[in-house]
Amino acid sequence: MQKKAKKVKVVIFDFDGTLSAHDANYEFGKYCFRHSLRPWLFLPITAFGMSFRYVAPNAKWWRQIGRRFINAKMVKRLSPGFIAQHKLNRFGWAAERVAAERAAGNVVILISASPNYLLRPLVADMDFDDVICSEMYADKPWKYHFLCYNKNKVVAFNKWAKKNKIAPRVVRAYSDSKSDLPIMELAAEQVWIDRKTGGRISK
Repeated sequence: MQKKAKKVKVVIFDFDGTLSAHDANYEFGKYCFRHSLRPWLFLPITAFGMSFRYVAPNAKWWRQIGRRFINAKMVKRLSPGFIAQHKLNRFGWAAERVAAERAAGNVVILISASPNYLLRPLVADMDFDDVICSEMYADKPWKYHFLCYNKNKVVAFNKWAKKNKIAPRVVRAYSDSKSDLPIMELAAEQVWIDRKTGGRISK
């Protein structure tokens, strides 16, 4: 007889613009331009890829073209300094809110489009029950195994629940962006954040 999935209360947080000001993936790209010649050599390719941002917002192909300048050596050399700097963008209430949700007995997970090599170190001190994010090829960190964006966040969440054999009830979800509507609509309460101030807003 198959074991019945355990019912649990879940709280979901987005990261970029929700717990931290600015987009980590975009900011890391700018950081690379300031600390390496390689991105400048790829500038025409980057500009070409990013020009499709509003044509196909949910696609990963233009993101891969736009980030083609990032290689494994660059990630190893530059990501530690960037991560230390980007942690300063975290909103002051973020860690306390995550801790409060866990203290209330909820399973607290982070679901973000940011790449694994940036996001996991950025939130390693926040004690999430799990972190779900875009998974990149280790040898090609510009290339996606999985883009955790828009409806794909729901796909990733459902896989997470199935893997952990739980029947989740999403009591609350936090985000700053309408692109997160698919995952936010799973929640009984939607908490929308102003990505510039970190304050709660109405939508």
